[in-house]
Amino acid sequence: MSVRQNMFNRITQDLAPGKLEWIGLRRERRGQVDVVSQVCAIESLGLEGDRRCHGTPGSARQVTLISLEHIEVVAKLLGKDIIEPATLRRNLVVSGININALRHQRFTIGEALFEATAYCHPCSRMEEALGKGGHAAMLWHGGMCAKIMKSGQITIGDTVQKVDL
Repeated sequence: MSVRQNMFNRITQDLAPGKLEWIGLRRERRGQVDVVSQVCAIESLGLEGDRRCHGTPGSARQVTLISLEHIEVVAKLLGKDIIEPATLRRNLVVSGININALRHQRFTIGEALFEATAYCHPCSRMEEALGKGGHAAMLWHGGMCAKIMKSGQITIGDTVQKVDL
């Protein structure tokens, strides 16, 4: 393990747990987002019923997460009272945990084990979804991509907890 990784592990070891607030499945590209209360996370594939679950096994972008706190920041930057999570097309909304600090870390939600792989940068469609300035408002607030390391059921209200290796 590199010196940088050791330092990052020490910084994040006391990361407070969070909570799963919302689950959305995108059954097809550009299709409607279906909101569900629970779903099975399938190792190396994605969330059961989500279009990415049928993609390339082992992809680093099997699941996308965003924090409720970042959604609130984006709303304020755009002068909106609220932004519905489905508008942002992420799979999971969590609260109470700094998901940016989870990058390259493992964490659990419910019975499933995840590994955060990369920042989920906003695409140009955010202008279409959020209006003028949407893409800029989402910069550094777009969430995180993750892969599923161990299958399991996840349910709204589950704890989001960093796992020490």
